[in-house]
Parts: sequence; structure tokens; C-alpha cells
Amino acid sequence: MSFDKIGEVAPISLFLRDCGVKSIARPPFKLLLLGVFLSKRDIMTKDNSSAQTDWKARLVEGYQQFRAGDYVEQKALYEELGTHGQSPKVMLIGCADSRADPSDIFNAYPGQMFVARNVANVVPPADPTAGYHGTSAAIQYAVDVIGIEMLVIMGHESCGGIQGCIAGLGQKKDAGYIGSWVSLMEEVRENVMARNVPEEDLQFEMELENIRQSLRNLMTFDFVKKAVDSDQLKLQGAYFSIIKARLLMSDDKGDFSEVPVA
Repeated sequence: MSFDKIGEVAPISLFLRDCGVKSIARPPFKLLLLGVFLSKRDIMTKDNSSAQTDWKARLVEGYQQFRAGDYVEQKALYEELGTHGQSPKVMLIGCADSRADPSDIFNAYPGQMFVARNVANVVPPADPTAGYHGTSAAIQYAVDVIGIEMLVIMGHESCGGIQGCIAGLGQKKDAGYIGSWVSLMEEVRENVMARNVPEEDLQFEMELENIRQSLRNLMTFDFVKKAVDSDQLKLQGAYFSIIKARLLMSDDKGDFSEVPVA
């Protein structure tokens, strides 16, 4: 299935409104000038120490622009959040990819979304064994402590983690932390391969199936299942096209439809 064949569902603004998130137009200060950051080509022409200095300078410049722009507009909001704490209604689990920033995509202000990001927006199945479970801990904090009302899994186009899974990275014993993490998507890979998906659609179909699998994995956590069964929590799948800035949302059957642009 190509991206252009997808239909339409209700606007994302309604989804956010129903979750108690106000629709507020973000000020133009959010957009940093393109010159704030060096291009990849510029960095490659400099020695390592010089490039690091340039990046640090641009981070400082970005912060200074934030203080002169967004912060001026949102000073009272930051003070309120810092003094009285956060109470977001939505948690979003997304990919760590720098091209898919949830706050930008959903036009969200500080305090409106509790966000956890990892490689390929994966939610591992519940695992009571000893270990470090960063994503699982974030989910439990959001559900049990914050009391969120909706949990969104958002995948995206051209996902490097999905590309690695397709290439068999999860089957390599010497692939380190990345290989071990990507191996969590082996079931997704097998399910999609079993459908004899055309090669040109494989990446896209795996990106969608990975969202579905993460939604299923969420229900393996007792505290998530309890909240869902008592209608205190809704689960939602979402997908963002980087190239065309299109958003898809899943229905109860796991089918994805495009959100219309207002």
C-alpha cells in the first residue's frame, strides 16, 4: 500500500481537544534560523575540535534565541509548571529520530505531552526480570503517577531502526545494544514478510505494523490493561510522513487513515 492511498479521519485538533489539550498557535519564535546549525558538509570540512566548538556555540545561540523568543511568550507557563508540577493528559512514545519531533508535529506547549523516545518507537512486552527498563518505567510513571488519559505510539517514515530490522540487524550477535533492541521487532518483521508485501512497500508496512505491535505490547502491562479496561486510558497509533508532513491515525482495528489538514 502506498502512502497516497490512505483515506481520512477526524482532525488531530479534535483528538487533542478531547484529551484536554488546548489548541494554541505557537509563536514564530519557535522556528530557529537555519543558520543556527552547521550543515553536515560544513562540519566535515573542519577538524574535530573546531566542529565541536562550532556546535557548542550554536547550541548556546539557540538557547539565547529561545530566551529572547519563546520564553518571553511563555514565561508564566514555565513558572506555573515549575512551581505546581505537570499534569499532561497525553503520553507519546516516539522515535528518537531528529526529524520527527512530537512537540512540533502536534503543536504542543511545555506541559501538554509526556514524551518518551527511543529507537523505532518500540514498546517492549512487560518483563518482570531484573534489568533497566527505561521505556517501561516511563509508561508506568505516566499511567500510575501522572494519570494520563491517552497513550500514543507514533512511528514515522524512513525509520532507521526499521531499516536495520529489515536488513537483519536484530539477528546479529555482534550488533551490541542496537542489535539487541532491534531484535524486539523480529516478530514484526516475520509478520510482514509472511504477507508477501512487495519490496517497495516493505519499509512502510513494517513501520505501521511496528506501531500495532507496540500497542499490543502495552496491554501486557497490568497497570495499562487495568486502566484501559476501566476506560481511564485510551491507546492510539499514529504515523508521521517526514517528506510530506502527513499524519495518519489508527482506528480500533489497527487500520491507518490520513488526518486532513485544516
